[in-house]
Amino acid sequence: MIAAPCERDTLNAMETPGSAPVWRFLITPRWVGWHILMVLSVWGMLWLGDWQLHRAMAGNGLSWAYTFEWPLFAGFAIVFWARTIRDEFRIKRGGDPLAAAGPPEDVLPAGIGVRQVEAPADDADDEELAKYNAYLARLNAEVKGTHGKRPGLSRQTEIKR
Repeated sequence: MIAAPCERDTLNAMETPGSAPVWRFLITPRWVGWHILMVLSVWGMLWLGDWQLHRAMAGNGLSWAYTFEWPLFAGFAIVFWARTIRDEFRIKRGGDPLAAAGPPEDVLPAGIGVRQVEAPADDADDEELAKYNAYLARLNAEVKGTHGKRPGLSRQTEIKR
């Protein structure tokens, strides 16, 4: 008995008959341009690593760090590129990675949630909050009074000069 191939065994497993293969987006002009940019970027980073290696061998001690950093950057670029293509495949197949996560309540750890406040709390009797709001109102008035002048100076400071 022959088993049916798994989804990841074939690129075209989720396609309907008569539709274009999912991977066709990779050969559109836009994506070909991105592929070329990616290849040139990785090649450039590897070349810079080789150049730094030759400088380090000639006695430049600082170049040793760059000798290892440039290939590491090239590796990061390849991983990022592969993940971008993987995510694009998921989107093209109809499996949006963000929609699959569900609402934010499903993503947050247990005990942490998002909830709407029905009515704001009545803080009219909070003396400290009233002082803070008065302070903010004074700062706002000072800023409005200095519009077009040097920031941080009130009108009284400008007049004294």
